[in-house]
Amino acid sequence: MDGPMVTMGVRHLGGQVAVVDIKGEVTAACEPVLMSAYEEAGGLGTSRLVLNFAGLEYMNSGGIGMIVTLLVRANRQRQQLAAYGLSDHYREIFELTRLDEAITIYDDEASALVGAAT
Repeated sequence: MDGPMVTMGVRHLGGQVAVVDIKGEVTAACEPVLMSAYEEAGGLGTSRLVLNFAGLEYMNSGGIGMIVTLLVRANRQRQQLAAYGLSDHYREIFELTRLDEAITIYDDEASALVGAAT
């Protein structure tokens, strides 16, 4: 089996906020890519991580597990986690798994960044 079918780019905005742009499939196989993106995003005094799911093609239960792992690591560092770009299907999954109670879900990047300022 080839490597994960996902890329994650990191953008630092305003010093304390980092956006992780997720493109492709989020599964258990993406752990090295996700954790590398987290390490890149989590440094430099970052207090809030925003996950951009607009490029998400597929996510399974292993991928949800990876998001939970990311949430645990962010909580340990006292970092807030937010997300935007989730399709209705994945929003519903976040609600069913109660991830939406720990990760604030926004409609778009502008809303997520305004939320970061409050």
